[in-house]
Order: sequence, then structure tokens, then C-alpha cells
Amino acid sequence: MNRGIAYIIISGIAFLIVNLIVKTLSVDTPVNTTFELQKYPIHELVLIRSLVSFALSFFALKYKGLPIIGNNRKWLFIRGVSGTIALTLFFYTIQNLPLAIASTIQYLGPIFTILLALFLSGEIIKKHQWIFILIALIGVVVISLPDFLSDKISSINLNWIIAGILSALFSGLAYSSIVILKNTEDPLHVVIYFPIIAIPIMLVWCLFDFVMPKGIEWLLLIIMGVFTQIAQLFLTKGLMSEETSIIAPFQYLGAIYAAIAGYFIFNESLSIIIYIGIAMILLGVTFNTMSAKK
Repeated sequence: MNRGIAYIIISGIAFLIVNLIVKTLSVDTPVNTTFELQKYPIHELVLIRSLVSFALSFFALKYKGLPIIGNNRKWLFIRGVSGTIALTLFFYTIQNLPLAIASTIQYLGPIFTILLALFLSGEIIKKHQWIFILIALIGVVVISLPDFLSDKISSINLNWIIAGILSALFSGLAYSSIVILKNTEDPLHVVIYFPIIAIPIMLVWCLFDFVMPKGIEWLLLIIMGVFTQIAQLFLTKGLMSEETSIIAPFQYLGAIYAAIAGYFIFNESLSIIIYIGIAMILLGVTFNTMSAKK
């Protein structure tokens, strides 16, 4: 198997494990019937994830004999800030939306990467790319329809869909940063700048409502941090080692993983119209990414 594809598949599985733990620890779900688990604020989950990631990245850089501070500090800083905002918003969407929808909206990131390139560097977007972008955006509208059409309380809240879109926007900026940094930085430098930015922000935030972990929660939180590190590192390696057009279809397998996990673990039963919207987003993003590199 192509090395870049293998990296992306491993990253997708690791992200799924992280997302399952985040949803389990942040909302009341059927998973919580086996153990009595406390509910954690999202910023505390981001903080713990960042602390584990920083420790692993720090010792790995020391082992490789590399300095903690990389070369292109401007874009490393941008990657850290955009990644912090993107992940925090994404964790909130996991908490408040069905897992399949939250994960799928996050995959709009590459489309925002293309649009950012239009404004930042004046790259030309071809006509057929605009068609694919439109298909993906219509998919978001289709996902939002239950919130507009139903008089009952819907699990699809438009505000959280907007938060997911903003998360994807900052993810797109983070992806752009990784592409810029791939020729000057070790993947560990790219990864470590996320916790460097996130830890002080989330630490102050947690002063107001910190929840002390207990029992098996310690294990779940450590697993979340470790698998986030694995996911970020392999995603970064995948983006740095292979053309986006080759790895893109495999990157979006994560949405399928999320839909299956949401159905069997969290009893998230979605209507056919929502699955159509998810399919439109994935098709629009995949073909757009592939055509952009041709």
C-alpha cells in the first residue's frame, strides 16, 4: 500500500477513537450506562489532549536531537492558532451534533484551503471546481433542513452546523500551513505548536470549571491524548509525503467510520435526507480536491 494512504487511514481510525471518547465524556450517551462517568467541559478535554500531545512531542524531539522551536515560526504559529480554534469548535460540534454530521462538516476543510489560496496567493479556481464546491455547500444546506422543516426539537441545530463550518475554515488554514511547512519542518514541529498555543489558553479557561478526573476516566483521557497525537502525526506525515489528490478519498473514510459508530454506539439514527447531504459533501470535497491537483 502507498505510504501516504496508509498514514491517512491510520490517522482516520485514531481520530475516530478520539471522537468517541470526547462524545462519551461530554454528553449523556448510552455508553455511560456501563460506567458512571463525569461530564467534562470541552475546553478541559482540549487542555488534557494538549498536555499529552506536548509531552509526547517534546520527548520525541529531544530523542531526535531537534530543537523545540522550528524554523518558520510565523507559519508554525498560524498552524497552532488555527488548529486550536478548529479543534475546540470541532469538539463542541461532536458534543452537540450526531457524530456523522460533525465529522462530515469538518471535511469541508480542504475546500476552504482552496478558497484561502484564492485570496492569499491569487490561485485560479477552475469552473468545474466551483461546481464541486457548490455541491458540497448544498450538502450542508440539506443536512440543515430538518432544523427548518420540523416543529419538534431536532438534534440538528443550525448554530452548531455554523460552528462546524467555522471549524472547517480554520482546519483549512491549518492544512495550508502544513503544506507550506513541509519543506522546512519536521512533522513533530508542526504537531507541537498546537499544544504550545492551546495549553495556556485552555488552562486559564479551566480555572472556572475544572472537573477532577477519577477512576477509569484517567485512562480514557490518556487514551484520548495519545490517539490524538497518533492521529495528528500520521495526518501531518500523510499530507507531507503524498499528493492530496491521491490521499483525499481515503481521508474521507473517517465520515463513514463516524456514521457507523454513531449508529451502533450512540443510537444516532439519521433520516435519508441527511445521508444524502453527507454524500453530497463528501463527493463535492473529494472531486474538488482531486481535480485541483490535476
